[in-house]
Amino acid sequence: MTPGQPAPSAVRPSLLRKVFKGVLMGVLAVVMFVLTAWAALAIYFADTHDGPRTILAVVYILATLGVVIFVRPLRRLVLSFAILFAVVVIWFTLFLKPSNDRDWSPDVAQLPWATIEGDRLALHNIRDFEYRSETDFTPRWIERTYDLSHLKNADFALVYWGSKKIAHAIVSFGFDDGQTLSVSIETRKEKGESYSAVQGFFRQYELYYVFALERDVIRLRTNFRNEEVYLYRTKLTPDQARDVLLSYVERANSLKDRPEFYNAATSNCATNILDHARAGRIQAKMSWEILLSGYAARQVYRNGLLNTNLPYEELEARSLINGAAQAASPDNDVDYSRAIRAGLPLP
Repeated sequence: MTPGQPAPSAVRPSLLRKVFKGVLMGVLAVVMFVLTAWAALAIYFADTHDGPRTILAVVYILATLGVVIFVRPLRRLVLSFAILFAVVVIWFTLFLKPSNDRDWSPDVAQLPWATIEGDRLALHNIRDFEYRSETDFTPRWIERTYDLSHLKNADFALVYWGSKKIAHAIVSFGFDDGQTLSVSIETRKEKGESYSAVQGFFRQYELYYVFALERDVIRLRTNFRNEEVYLYRTKLTPDQARDVLLSYVERANSLKDRPEFYNAATSNCATNILDHARAGRIQAKMSWEILLSGYAARQVYRNGLLNTNLPYEELEARSLINGAAQAASPDNDVDYSRAIRAGLPLP
């Protein structure tokens, strides 16, 4: 070791401190980038009904860049960044309010609601549209009374329109007289508005529960949207099916009085079904197969709620109902529901 050269034991702590500081700065940069991206997208998309807020989103990004470039020391930079981000979070969480009073698309124009007296369920605004195409239809909202003591089962449908990783889930409740009632958890869109997966994270849409006959909600997807629909018969008992249905009804009644925002990650068709399943005393855990809803049927199969006498791949193949649904006449809703179940594996 030459004179004046630091000892190796002194070099190592200095090097470690530099490495540690570099890692911390890298993590901080990533966190700040992610939070800035989220805030800018929230400003741009959240609850916009007159077009995106482009200028405000750009101003926020420029303000954040200004803080990063010009504010020193680091402690003051982080504090200034946190204040900017907090302003967006407070606006997003406290000032954006869902509403039931907008110019709604005709297919979600009416809110379903119900009254319950003992076993008597009186359900209002059940959708039973007559479709000529996906966008050409005659709206028809009906009222029906169901005897819950005659509720027999609940079936589970998955609808695919692209990737097999993502699907829309629908639950259908069956009564012993052949009637069925479907519930589809969707976004409530305004006239001229279309669904965007990105906007679904940013309070753009209200949450909507479609109560419908199967000849509406299933036929729309098989015959006019050309989506793949798989219908699975489940092992839910009548008591479990009743609890799940009443949970749906309770949520629909709540949304009529207190609207909520849809969220593509935390309040969507799959995550809300999980909550309703728990109401029916069904063991259900959050997993990647729920978040990637296209795999939801596989998880239900593993939980023993489907026909497990068949390999899952065979059960899935035999549960595709597009051919039966396209051939079925919609003239009688009971006959239609029976036709799409012909040949389905029983649980």
